Amino acid sequence: MTSLELITDLYKPYRITKKLKCTIIESMDGTFVVKPKCGKNFKEIFNYLDSRNFYNHPKIVDYSRSDIDVFEYAENSDYPIEQKSIDMIKVVAALHSNTNYTKEVTEDKYKEIYDGIKNNLEYYKKEYASFASKIEDEVFMSPSHYLFMRNYSKLNNQIAFCEKELDKWYETIKNKKEIRICTIHNNLSLDHFCKKDNDILISWDHTMQDTPILDIYKLYINEGANLNFKSVLSAYLKAFSLEDDELKLLLILLAMPKEIIFKTREFDSCKSISNALDLIYKTEELIRPYYLVDNEVQKE
Repeated sequence: MTSLELITDLYKPYRITKKLKCTIIESMDGTFVVKPKCGKNFKEIFNYLDSRNFYNHPKIVDYSRSDIDVFEYAENSDYPIEQKSIDMIKVVAALHSNTNYTKEVTEDKYKEIYDGIKNNLEYYKKEYASFASKIEDEVFMSPSHYLFMRNYSKLNNQIAFCEKELDKWYETIKNKKEIRICTIHNNLSLDHFCKKDNDILISWDHTMQDTPILDIYKLYINEGANLNFKSVLSAYLKAFSLEDDELKLLLILLAMPKEIIFKTREFDSCKSISNALDLIYKTEELIRPYYLVDNEVQKE
């Protein structure tokens, strides 16, 4: 008998629902979520968060099985995503505020970050150039190719901006011997925030100790196209103040080039490229208020 079968035999559910990798069990004793183990010790993680006065996580019911974990089901309310995003980012800010600490690092740490971003920028520069070179040989451009070429200079300008700001950031940080670390959720999306009686962040499978800006960056990647992210970022910074070098690096990450994908169907290609370009222009509007005329970062 498998662990899931043992759990269902124990709780005697009147309804079982499959949702992606999870199994939701509804019984007279309550509603529970059964998830395959992912290598994280959630009991240890949540005990640590409790010790830091952060309780906005699911309650783990059974962690003793070798292949599954059982959590209390976090109920959710349906309300506007704009309001939900602000509620969620305040919880994220509390997570970062309650768990942050300073860690000593060598100079190689910041060089590693610098080189990683620099390599990504170089990759996109070469990829965009390759697309442009192939398209220029065409006698008649398809709509998606025309859309790309019309914005090619904009894409290159975006890369140049990131390269310039990255170099400036590294010059100010290269001799720093410490970095601020906190517990990050590392998988933020509106689907992973439940609000009813309590505000709960779910799906902690990717949680880790790292810089807080990664949570904001990944939330933007997942939800930036759907949200007024200016309000989200402003609410976060009011609740948890980033250091100048952290904010500079976050803005660089937000401005990073977006992947351009040409698909089999022309309509799908146009839609994909248009969505990527829309996010690029939206990002430009988002980060512009944080820069003065001399390109120095300015907090609101």
